[in-house]
Amino acid sequence: MNGMYKGKRIYLRTVEPSDTNTLLRWENDPGNWRVSGTMVPFSRHLIEQYVNSAQDIYRVRQVRFMICLLDDETPIGAIDLFDFEPKHLHAGVGILVDTAYRQKGFAAEALNLLETYAVDALGLKNLYCTILEDNTKSIYLFEGRGYQRIGHKRNWFNAGGKWLDEYLYQKELTGA
Repeated sequence: MNGMYKGKRIYLRTVEPSDTNTLLRWENDPGNWRVSGTMVPFSRHLIEQYVNSAQDIYRVRQVRFMICLLDDETPIGAIDLFDFEPKHLHAGVGILVDTAYRQKGFAAEALNLLETYAVDALGLKNLYCTILEDNTKSIYLFEGRGYQRIGHKRNWFNAGGKWLDEYLYQKELTGA
């Protein structure tokens, strides 16, 4: 186990080549496209390029961690820092938990571990995320972790002819 940050039931680790099939499945699931902004499937080649690329957050301004179970090391999701800004010490957060593992508290534990990494390793001051108005589970997750809604974009996302608002959330991190 090469977990950088360990919780009670999960740990976060960097992406490995063995994650290609799992990432391909998650990225190409149309059910996940609304939160990732994806419009077309990813090829295996593109996923392999991503997995094999350097995960240097200072160079590419993003990093992805796999969320893995402590007991058997199964990858159950991914959590990202993106739009990393080292001068202003902020980044965006994205999280995906496999459908079989949702509603079990893993996302909250992963978010807690990522926040620890953001403060301890990067010295970040702020994290942010955007959430569609009908994604009540994500709203509950982020509000439960102390993120505050600071913005509201009206009619921002076209969900098959139904226009949805998008909320902007921010959390000021302690220790930074």
